[in-house]
Amino acid sequence: MEILQVVLQVVLAITSLLLTLLILLHKGRGGGLSDMFGGGITSNLGASGVAERNLNRITIVLALVWVACIVVLGLITKFSAGI
Repeated sequence: MEILQVVLQVVLAITSLLLTLLILLHKGRGGGLSDMFGGGITSNLGASGVAERNLNRITIVLALVWVACIVVLGLITKFSAGI
């Protein structure tokens, strides 16, 4: 059980870093902090192009893996504390 916990912690760390990078790669849509850094000047409304759609899909899948790792690690912690 400890090996699974270590593997999940490593996956969680990697997905956290990748999620941070992928979220920063998204275009600013306006009305937020991206306007403060000049992103509101050239922003388009909606996802344009295949690259933006693929970036959205990858980000969503990675976020689901991240949430699953947190849930499984929480369950392991809860049930291993009773033993």
